[in-house]
Amino acid sequence: MFFSTFRGNPARALRLRHKRVYLRPPVQRDWREWAALRAESREFLAPWEPTWPYDALTRGAFRRRLKIYKGEAKLGAGFSLLAFREADDVMLGGITLSNLRRGVAQAGSLGYWIGESYSRQGYMTESLVAVLNYAFLRLGLHRVEAACLEDNSASRALLLKCGFHEEGRAREYLRINGRWQDHQLFAVLRHNCPVATDS
Repeated sequence: MFFSTFRGNPARALRLRHKRVYLRPPVQRDWREWAALRAESREFLAPWEPTWPYDALTRGAFRRRLKIYKGEAKLGAGFSLLAFREADDVMLGGITLSNLRRGVAQAGSLGYWIGESYSRQGYMTESLVAVLNYAFLRLGLHRVEAACLEDNSASRALLLKCGFHEEGRAREYLRINGRWQDHQLFAVLRHNCPVATDS
């Protein structure tokens, strides 16, 4: 069943699973683990992200994030999820499915991050598979888009592995690490997504 409108808060009980990982919306009690993971991975993440504000890891900043996430989910405009390892509930990173467009587009944009100590172990691949299945089979999207910096070879390989196709280059697309930077644009369509499955 596919949905073109949202009633209530569809993210309230959202929990996605695939192989070794599960994903769910963040809650206030996640703050300490989230802040610790982001802090220890700061040098690893900073080159690929917008400049962190001075209070990026504070409880107040996290609370503001949650308020924004809940509002977007309630409107059906986007979903923010944290990824955890199924075996021990350790937080691995996060994924956002944002800028959801309905009507003739049926599309959304994907963003993701992973803690440095969990990178290159297949966890983000499994997390993206779970989110793509949700996007295509539950939300009924036709297209999911993503972008990465031109020199981010790990992110490019991840997207290609999950069935994305490179569609071009956008000049000064996003302000990352303090400056406007060119990005490579990727997208995957529901009918040719190798990881989406009805099972």
